[in-house]
Amino acid sequence: MVYKKGPRFRVRPVKDIKEDLDQAGRLYGASIKTLFFPAGNTIFMPTDQLADICTYGKEIFPDLERITVYGSSQYIHQKGLDGLKTLRESGLRRIHVGLESGDDEVLHRIKKGADAATHIQAGRWTREAGIELSEYVILGIGGKERTREHAVETAEVLNRIEPDFIRLRTFLPKVNTLILHQIRKGRFHVLSPREVLKETRMLLELLEIKTEIRSDHYTNYADIHGSLPRDRDEMINTVDAHLRLDESSFRPVYVGTQ
Repeated sequence: MVYKKGPRFRVRPVKDIKEDLDQAGRLYGASIKTLFFPAGNTIFMPTDQLADICTYGKEIFPDLERITVYGSSQYIHQKGLDGLKTLRESGLRRIHVGLESGDDEVLHRIKKGADAATHIQAGRWTREAGIELSEYVILGIGGKERTREHAVETAEVLNRIEPDFIRLRTFLPKVNTLILHQIRKGRFHVLSPREVLKETRMLLELLEIKTEIRSDHYTNYADIHGSLPRDRDEMINTVDAHLRLDESSFRPVYVGTQ
């Protein structure tokens, strides 16, 4: 709802962003360790402008250890490896990416704007450039119809990208969205809590990479976290423990309003 009801998207002038950084420096001092440039797709900025504000951030906060942005794979892909290396040299250290799914059919249905191949190339370039990568997955976004395909193809894409972090979120329908209309018309069937947990289990079983799993979000039915492959059994045991709970233990599926 933030992007549907908020102001129209625009790239803020570099001068304005630098003024914000100046004010932050006055308010918080020079000892800040991390800096996050919001909002939902900062990587869209022209490379030279984004590099400029990253470099300026390091000047304002000389103890800075990490600069982070959100970025969609299609725009990361447009920057290419050279552009990403430029951003790494300017101080960008981490990008959060909404993968959502590795299933091309699901990606098409949700109008993600990138297919699996684009996600893979963008992710691999990000890693090659020396930038940490955090990929978000939406559990249940394939509905009952494609839960297996969603889990299998998402694991395949993540195995090829090898991101530093995988962050799990669970699908909740929102007001004023096409998918809510499809749910009400019986064209999309939302997973039950147990079905989401089974999808999670399948994903954990299929991941073959070294990465960090995080699922600390209000939409999720279980807080699963750890390092793969080391903590795989422990995380699966957590899922299994939740699968043994009574259905009444889980939050109901509801329509989000924000």
